[in-house]
Amino acid sequence: MRAILLPLAVSALAASAATAQPTRPFGTLREQADRQQRWLDQRLTTVLPALMRKHGIDMWVVPMREYNEDPVFSSLVSPTTFAARRRTIYVFFDKCAAGASAPSAPAAAGPPSCVERIALGGTSQGGLYEAVRSTRAVAAPVGGRQAELWGDQQWLVLKDVIEQRNPKVIGVNISRTFAFADGLSAGELEGMSEALGSKWASRFKRAEALPVDLIASRLPDEEVFFTELTKLVHQLIGRMFSNEVIRPGVTRTSDLVWWWRQQVNDLGLGTWFQPSVDVQRQGVSAQQLGDDPVIQRGDVLHCDVGITALRLNTDTQHDAYVLREGETEPPAGLRKALANSNRFQDILMEEARPGRTGNEVLKATLDKLKAEGISGTMYSHPIGAHGHGAGPLIGLWDMQEGVPGRGDAKIIPNMWYSSELQTTTPVPEWGGQPVRMAQEEDFFIGADGKTRWAFKRQSELHLVK
Repeated sequence: MRAILLPLAVSALAASAATAQPTRPFGTLREQADRQQRWLDQRLTTVLPALMRKHGIDMWVVPMREYNEDPVFSSLVSPTTFAARRRTIYVFFDKCAAGASAPSAPAAAGPPSCVERIALGGTSQGGLYEAVRSTRAVAAPVGGRQAELWGDQQWLVLKDVIEQRNPKVIGVNISRTFAFADGLSAGELEGMSEALGSKWASRFKRAEALPVDLIASRLPDEEVFFTELTKLVHQLIGRMFSNEVIRPGVTRTSDLVWWWRQQVNDLGLGTWFQPSVDVQRQGVSAQQLGDDPVIQRGDVLHCDVGITALRLNTDTQHDAYVLREGETEPPAGLRKALANSNRFQDILMEEARPGRTGNEVLKATLDKLKAEGISGTMYSHPIGAHGHGAGPLIGLWDMQEGVPGRGDAKIIPNMWYSSELQTTTPVPEWGGQPVRMAQEEDFFIGADGKTRWAFKRQSELHLVK
């Protein structure tokens, strides 16, 4: 009887698992991809043309090989494209700005339609590019399929494209300052320059700000989605910093780290970095606590977590307090410490605006903080298509006098930031021991230059009872 019932039970469990629907907070993969494709279409149609004109680029050439993709690659391709093909060369040509017309191209109906989008060796990305996978120089189809561009032939096809359009300025992704603008590898530059010859190579211009601004620029519907994603982050942190997950005297910080990873994985989402959880304890140094302490009553907890979804990334840091027996709220000194961190956030939101460099914002925020008698450090960064995103840095934790190069870039409208910072406050209830309140919340800088939180910010410590 037992031998018969066991397979039946296993079969029933398998059937139940097969019919169970996993939680999908942002729809199916197909629904997510459809939304991303709409974002890509809008970005290439409206954002890219304006940026090419802003930075004086007639033609932007972005060559790359499979698994050595340019950092701007994911901002140029559909959600169903994961790598370049053999070699893919993306060409963007602004017919209107160059005062030229593309061969056999219809007359431009307006500024956005002026920019041609060509993929030499790549796909059409759902119809958004003119895909050139073969030329008349290639022999007859092989096995019913046209052979693909290969090797030096690709550079010769690029040369034809350039000669037909005669651009005055050819933008290439070379930069010693911004990694996001330095995607042209040495080998690709050598091959392209040799094939095109000195006439066209002399028209190369380091695009630098163009790929950075394209990656950094975000769309209104992306903001709608990101608000929901950030709301999910807050909900998960609230659960992690609660008795649902934490048993004082038993739970270690590594347990919270892997709880977070598992929750995000179970939701069908990802993360761009390994989360971290750390502890501050009255009368105990960080060295004494070690790398993976057991959480005790009276501890201050801090997390740094992120979620990746639809090629967008969050970055959030919150703080919590584990109540001692008989306590119903944190000590006043800890509440004051969090309030100081909140004030630093307010100052950043007041100072961050388009047209200012990251270093200008850094100095203004630190000057105001010092005038108010609060000790802290600022190390905020752009966020969006990458966790540490494209655009000007507002300090680094170990560079509070300014960041040469990357801090000299200017903030632009429609970009997102992560307000990463910390204040350190002596806590009377801990005998004057300094307590660090590190916080991080994502915020938007809108088209109008105004700032607002992606969702909201933490203004009270999470409580573990």
